[in-house]
Amino acid sequence: MFALTSLVGLLVNIAFYGLIFVFSLYFQQINRWSSFATGLAFVPMMGAVLPVNLMAPRLAERFGAPTVIAAGALITAVGCVALLGIDYGTSYWVLFAPLLAMGGGLGLLVPPLTSTLLGSVEKARSGVAAGVLNSTRQTGSVLGVALFGSLIGQANAFVLGTRVALTISVLLLGGAAAAITIGGRSKR
Repeated sequence: MFALTSLVGLLVNIAFYGLIFVFSLYFQQINRWSSFATGLAFVPMMGAVLPVNLMAPRLAERFGAPTVIAAGALITAVGCVALLGIDYGTSYWVLFAPLLAMGGGLGLLVPPLTSTLLGSVEKARSGVAAGVLNSTRQTGSVLGVALFGSLIGQANAFVLGTRVALTISVLLLGGAAAAITIGGRSKR
């Protein structure tokens, strides 16, 4: 379970933070927004994280951590699918609900992911386990920015690269949901 939750953390962060990078550039380079306006565009998305974070432990107790982690990954993937129609000049209000879903999905999966990973090791090793999860998630963030940045960095390919990044994210998040679901069942 330790390796599985670490893998899920890696996959989720590749998708999530890679897309944060892509969308911050989309708002600034394609929509010509200021960096301040771009930051404000992410407030609702990140604002969804806290309330869902607070609900996640109760949901994990009721339905099981693997189910809640998988649901969070799938909600985030649905947000990505809804963004696949993005184009030059797409209104922020078209992007709003999918971005909110992505933030909510992340907020749903992180608390049970962390507690499941920490619960899979002896208490004496919980500090090391938390460090491994943090390192794995940070590595995912760096890989996501590098991979997705290379997709949008080609001349005249920003929107196409964004769509490819969203598609890759859907696959990664779906893979994370499948892995935790199958792995959670095999540990029972």
